[in-house]
Amino acid sequence: MMNAPVTDKRTLAQAAVQALRNGAPEQARDFLQRVIDMGQADSSIWYGLACAHRDLGEADRMAAALDKALELEPRNLRALILKGDMIAGEGDKRRAATFYMTALRIAEQAPQLPPDVQQDVARMEDAIDKHTAEFGAFLRERVETLSGAPLKPQSRFAQSLEIMTGAKQRYFQQPRRYYFPELPQVQFYDPAQFEWRETVEAATDAIRGELQGVMGDEAAFNPYVEGRDDLPQHDTHGMRGNTDWSAFYLWKDGARQNENADRCPETEKALDAAPVTDVKGRLPSILFSKLAPRSRIPAHNGLVNTRLICHLPLIVPDGCGFRVGNETREWKEGQLMIFDDSIEHEAWNDSAETRVILLFEIWRPELTEEERAQVTAMLQAIDQFGGD
Repeated sequence: MMNAPVTDKRTLAQAAVQALRNGAPEQARDFLQRVIDMGQADSSIWYGLACAHRDLGEADRMAAALDKALELEPRNLRALILKGDMIAGEGDKRRAATFYMTALRIAEQAPQLPPDVQQDVARMEDAIDKHTAEFGAFLRERVETLSGAPLKPQSRFAQSLEIMTGAKQRYFQQPRRYYFPELPQVQFYDPAQFEWRETVEAATDAIRGELQGVMGDEAAFNPYVEGRDDLPQHDTHGMRGNTDWSAFYLWKDGARQNENADRCPETEKALDAAPVTDVKGRLPSILFSKLAPRSRIPAHNGLVNTRLICHLPLIVPDGCGFRVGNETREWKEGQLMIFDDSIEHEAWNDSAETRVILLFEIWRPELTEEERAQVTAMLQAIDQFGGD
């Protein structure tokens, strides 16, 4: 007695899947074609047919089936991956990468992925990284050849190339409290453009000597993130009261910490030439910032974009790093690092020793004296509003 022919979509689709697993793509193709002939094909059916054509070596038919699957469901993850693989096999790595990147964005939003798709995701990430590196190297070589000039590392154009190729992402000023418009988006400033830099760097040994005197007193350092009990708490990173990141303040919130500052006269003297911010009750903060061994300062943004933060590295063991936006650098003892803290930044100390820097803040050089005065007046007025 012969079995009745299979006629419903679900059974035919299941049979096709099993046929593909058993290495019988012709049989799978026939099952799926029956569903199509019944007028019941959705994106998954066309994807399955594409897989059958792939296994049969029928490239044109595979491409047509994939196009139909993506026409019905543009976000079909498996179809996007297979489309990228097909194009990569044809040698068009650049266009294949666009399908891979689209697939990765969709995969990131999925609550859970099947094991085979997880493997595909890892494979696509590797392929994109390789493509990005090859594309970037090709463009750098061609730009240097056609322009007749070597490409300077960390130059504005070099950064633009890395962003364009996808090697780096774009970061912008996103201060948490106050945004001053039309200021340049610069992550790290060149310290050489500041005339007072040499004076501060020349005092490194003297400043380090004062720091070492302070470090003998562990109680002198307090958690950098202290919080206030009279205000709502937004400690999303668990840093409030965390002594992994601690501070010894010479100036805090615009007020000189006399007992501490008196212990560091050479440090104060070295900063006399710097355009340190000065807003009563707010700015500056000048401190020794200590980062404990094997600890991290989570990524965050500063409060305002009208200042720059300066680091003078004093004690820096191997294994420490600092990222601002899409650029990572290492501190070098005695060499100033100046950056815009309204751009996302983070720091880490993977060593077994303590890292310490002198941290202070200066006015952005792009602000005029009039604008600095206006910003100062505004911040003071904010503190006066709603007061006694």
